[in-house]
Amino acid sequence: MFNKNLKLVIAAFIIAYAVYQFIDGNIGNGIFLILLSGIFIFLYFRNEMILMAFLRMRKQDFEGTAKWLGRIRNPEAALTRKQQGYYNYLHGIMASQTNLTQAEKYFKKALKLGLSMSYDIAMAKLSLAGIAMQKRRKREATILLNEAKKLDKQNMLGEQIKMMQQQMKRI
Repeated sequence: MFNKNLKLVIAAFIIAYAVYQFIDGNIGNGIFLILLSGIFIFLYFRNEMILMAFLRMRKQDFEGTAKWLGRIRNPEAALTRKQQGYYNYLHGIMASQTNLTQAEKYFKKALKLGLSMSYDIAMAKLSLAGIAMQKRRKREATILLNEAKKLDKQNMLGEQIKMMQQQMKRI
């Protein structure tokens, strides 16, 4: 919606006006304006389009996810580095349904740019392991599977990891 730098400028102006309100004696207005600037600061670190895309992805609505991600015109300029990682991560999840080569490219780029949650990193590595396994690259799949297992601290991907390990034995 707004450029990442514009969000910070808007937040700075709102904070400056809040300080003016405090000096003028309108404490309630100043507090409200500080809270309002917090929204813009939050949206600097968490892009609103990516948040909406995650909500659509949670409902398994891939068309809606693609629509929200399509609203981001220039990801390199509009997003921070971690947000670009999640942008590619979401594209990788959507592409894994149809085109494995494209999905592999997106997941590798997402890992290179960085993801903030260890669960997301584990999921990306697990997906890459599945792609490598389907392309008959057993050594790479084993390495990625072990890395995903180490990153999955809450054991949320335990079933999928065990299932992939059993499939690896058959290859």
